[in-house]
Amino acid sequence: MTETPTDEFDPTASSLAGKVSDDVMQELLAVRSSIDNIDATLVYLLAERFKATQRVGFLKAEHRLPAGDPGREAAQIARLRRLAEDAHLDPAFAEKFLNFIISEVIRHHQAISDNHNGGNSNAAGL
Repeated sequence: MTETPTDEFDPTASSLAGKVSDDVMQELLAVRSSIDNIDATLVYLLAERFKATQRVGFLKAEHRLPAGDPGREAAQIARLRRLAEDAHLDPAFAEKFLNFIISEVIRHHQAISDNHNGGNSNAAGL
């Protein structure tokens, strides 16, 4: 017999059930369904992004380049801030989001470099 996992996602889960009218609850569920789809898309897009940055990490390790690239990072942040403004999203939020991603990418690049270069985390001598 197969058991249902206890951590299975319930798209109807809400502490508002019974506190709002059925019409309001149905509208909330419809909008939240769209949000859930967007969240799933974001996760898969991030996975694709990290696959690409992993390839960059291997190239950097192979050529003993530093894990971070401050010039590239600054250009990315400026570009993302402009995109956020165009999309009517808070540019500061977009920058925080990208900074988090960049820090994870650098951490991954450092691990790739350490593994590729026999534990020498300062592969570029910097």
